[in-house]
Amino acid sequence: MNRTPSASAELAADRFARRVTARLNEGTDGLPYDITERLRAARVQALDKRRKPAVVPVRQTVAAPVMVSSGGSATLGWGGEGGNWWRALISAAPLTALVVGLVFINIAQDEHIAHEIAEVDTALLTDDLPPSAYTDPGFLQFLKTADNSR
Repeated sequence: MNRTPSASAELAADRFARRVTARLNEGTDGLPYDITERLRAARVQALDKRRKPAVVPVRQTVAAPVMVSSGGSATLGWGGEGGNWWRALISAAPLTALVVGLVFINIAQDEHIAHEIAEVDTALLTDDLPPSAYTDPGFLQFLKTADNSR
C-alpha cells in the first residue's frame, strides 16, 4: 500500500489514541459518577478539537522553508516556483553587512598600526641618539651589557 508520510503518521496517531482510550476505559469502573462524567466531557471536547481542522487565514500565511526532494537528495528551499527578488535581497543583507564590517575593521587596524609606527619613528627622531646608532653592532652589545648590570 502506497501511503504518504502524513497519512502514515495520522494512522499511527489514531492507533495510539485507541490504545490510550481502551486503557483509560479499563480503570473507570470503580470511579464515582461525577468524575466519570467529567472524563466523558473532556473526551468529547478533545474529539471536537481533533475533528476541527486548523484554519489559516490567507493574508497571514508566511513563507517557511520546506524540504524539496530532487532525485536522490533533499534540499532546503522556500517552495514555490517563482523567485522573489525581495527574498534574495533580504538574504544577501547579512552577508553584505558582514563584508562592510570586515572592511571597516581592516581600515581601523591599518590606521592603528600606522599610528604605532609613527609613534616609534617620532621617539627615534626626537631621542638624544642619532638613528644610525641603533644600527651599530656595538650599540646592541651595549644594550645587552646595560641590561645585565641592572
